[in-house]
Amino acid sequence: MPQGTSFADADASYNDADFCLYGIPFDRTASFRSGAREAPAAIRRASYNFERNHYEHGRYDATLYDYGDCDDFLLSSDMMDEVGFVMGPAIRDRKFTIAMGGEHSVNIPIIRCFKEKSIALISIDAHLDSRDEYLGCKESHACITRRAAEHLGLDNVFVLGVRSVSEEELDRDDPVRFIDSYEIMENGIERAVKKAMESVKCDGIYLTLDIDGIDPAYAPGTGTPEPFGLTPMDVKKAINLMGDRLVGFDVTEVCPPADPSGTTSILAARMIKEVIAVKSCES
Repeated sequence: MPQGTSFADADASYNDADFCLYGIPFDRTASFRSGAREAPAAIRRASYNFERNHYEHGRYDATLYDYGDCDDFLLSSDMMDEVGFVMGPAIRDRKFTIAMGGEHSVNIPIIRCFKEKSIALISIDAHLDSRDEYLGCKESHACITRRAAEHLGLDNVFVLGVRSVSEEELDRDDPVRFIDSYEIMENGIERAVKKAMESVKCDGIYLTLDIDGIDPAYAPGTGTPEPFGLTPMDVKKAINLMGDRLVGFDVTEVCPPADPSGTTSILAARMIKEVIAVKSCES
């Protein structure tokens, strides 16, 4: 791999791998705390904390390939081109790709690697992220669901865990659909996930996890923390419920400079391991 150490157990070649992992150290559109560019390395280090044998899933025999990190660019457009160039072949080869951001804008070029209206995007996020542009940038971390809706169709985008929405995102004819964290707390994550899966039109689901979707009591090291969020167990249950419909995954917005204990990186690594275990145990 080009740089850094690999994710735990990622010792397969690209051709032999079931899962392909990529680091995208980009945070140039960060609007509160920067530092998410350091997350891929921190998440990889944290991955060695965990057993390959899962208490609840058993031992999985998945083969993992870790490409390493994409280059760290100054411009969003350069990052988008790089991610498309690096991850596009794996998506076209129907590998299960897992990306480690970086801020949430890294999701935009990943989704564009899939054919138009071929999959659905479900996002776990404190924010709706559906602005047309933010601070003059249409490829900002605050615009990812709007860009996804343009590529996949509005009826193939859904957000879970929202608790921060701008007026402009709701005051329009085509708002992105969501279920807020308060409703999830009241009615349970299972009901919310089932509603999201029934609402989208495509069978295949790409899950993007902005770590700020989880309450900062559990994930303090993030760029834009919002109280009253989901629990890690909520997210774990969501991954299990989506299970056989998942076609790809990313975790974004881990900010190691705001996470001196490493708690948030450890949680992000564990969520990646959960996705791998769930997908590996299908049958």
